[in-house]
Amino acid sequence: MMEIVRRIIAEALGEMMVSVPERIEVEVPRDEALGDLSTPVAMSLSKQLRRPPRKIAEEIIANMKAGGDFEKIEVAGPGFINFTLKKESLYRSLSGLLRGGKALLAAKDIGKGRKILLEFVSANPTGPLHLGHGRGAALGAALANLLSAAGFRVTKEYYINDAGRQMSLLGESVFSKYQELLGASYPFPEDGYRGAYVEDIAKKIAREESDKYRGLEFAPPQSSFFSGYACRQMLAQIKADLAAFGVTFDTWQSEKELYDRHEVEKALEYLRGKGFIYENEGATWFKATQFGDEKDRVIIKNDGKYTYFASDIAYHKKKVDGGYDELIDIWGADHHGYIPRVKAALESLGYEKERLKVLLVQMVSLLRGGRPVQMSKRAGEFISLRDVMEEVGADTTKFMFLTRKADSHLDFDLEVAKAASAENPVYYVQYAYARINSILRHAVEKGFCVSDAEGETECAEADLVALAEPEELRLIKKVLLYPAVFEAAVHAREPHRITFYLQELAGLFHPYYNRHRIVTEDSRLTLARIALSRAARLVLRDGLQMLGVAAPERM
Repeated sequence: MMEIVRRIIAEALGEMMVSVPERIEVEVPRDEALGDLSTPVAMSLSKQLRRPPRKIAEEIIANMKAGGDFEKIEVAGPGFINFTLKKESLYRSLSGLLRGGKALLAAKDIGKGRKILLEFVSANPTGPLHLGHGRGAALGAALANLLSAAGFRVTKEYYINDAGRQMSLLGESVFSKYQELLGASYPFPEDGYRGAYVEDIAKKIAREESDKYRGLEFAPPQSSFFSGYACRQMLAQIKADLAAFGVTFDTWQSEKELYDRHEVEKALEYLRGKGFIYENEGATWFKATQFGDEKDRVIIKNDGKYTYFASDIAYHKKKVDGGYDELIDIWGADHHGYIPRVKAALESLGYEKERLKVLLVQMVSLLRGGRPVQMSKRAGEFISLRDVMEEVGADTTKFMFLTRKADSHLDFDLEVAKAASAENPVYYVQYAYARINSILRHAVEKGFCVSDAEGETECAEADLVALAEPEELRLIKKVLLYPAVFEAAVHAREPHRITFYLQELAGLFHPYYNRHRIVTEDSRLTLARIALSRAARLVLRDGLQMLGVAAPERM
């Protein structure tokens, strides 16, 4: 349907002697009363043509050769062009979807093979993953699925912050607990990590090394041993938790490795040669203001230690040098102020700052029956991602994380997530898929031919004109709009649009099923309703796969 709209708009613009934009945006109106599809192309051309968008929209419509696909085409608001499809076009498109199957769902030519480096989670290995990390993991994994399906070549990367004060602090926290276990005394660091995992690591060292480090000071070589050991233990736990969550990475980049290979020094020397680095008050500064940041940034402190920004410069230089067309970083919302300085660094290195896109993820408030569950990593009293997965399941956890836009606050209620009811969004969507499979099994038992999901079993084509109920037409439209939603989600880098869509589709199918029998005495009507159910099953399964969530055959 989108391609039909794009084609007739392009033809109309040709008639108007106006150059056709590289991409004609087509979207789904929020209010279905406004039509089935909409385009803001007239507004995007307003500046170029120096005319009001509504006038441009009216001229586009006047030059259209729409054929018989649309019931009406009209201008709305400041200049949107809205399209309402005819029933015949709906039936034709649904038939095409059933014949083409999954191949018609994803716009595989969007990416055209362009390379994207997607960095996400990247939690400091100083403690188990919490819910904020889990939300970033769900977003990154779903986005990688979407982009890959759209024809991009995606590399998923985890950046390990295994250098600097935090790793030393973790090592010292473990060291203190180790001394305590062996009856010695070493003061616990004031800002140390107090979770039970710290004592677990200390116990493991005590078992493996006995009293080798008893009574010593936290200084080399034992400080390096404890920090390194703790880092490896936490990283192993993080990897295990992510695997249980169904999230994998192609590459793991160590911050420490950047220093060991002198990549940080080389990046800074490059900037120094360009005149973008200077000394002041004993510290080394980067001229970030020269590239749009609000102030210059310290990269080496007056005690000679590098800041995190120094290694981030080297890290992002390495990313772009890897030949990626786009860099996507998923960060916690508290890093919002960090974006201008990283973009400034990219620009100073000679790269377009627009090559970097940062997606911000708000933290998650955990609730149980509407009451807050307190979390604090430093105090050791927190609910980890693993805890939530074990209580409600990885699929449910992932889906719940994707029920809101990433930069919006999310309330995650454990009791809602466990409910087997419409109140639980993932249950509601998965149950729609399982219910359709049950319907189709019942149809087979009654002697009706049902094409299978893989297209190995082919049946005679149904007469879709039999689908005349308002609920059926609404379902057809919703099913056919999936490719438009998919495309919009890809361009906006917003997987939650798929989640919203699946909830809306399930919200149409369940009441339809409750009101109308699918398998009836009327074989013509039954075959048509089987076809509609198969189409709904197809897009439900594809959408759940994009989110990395299972599509259960039975529930």
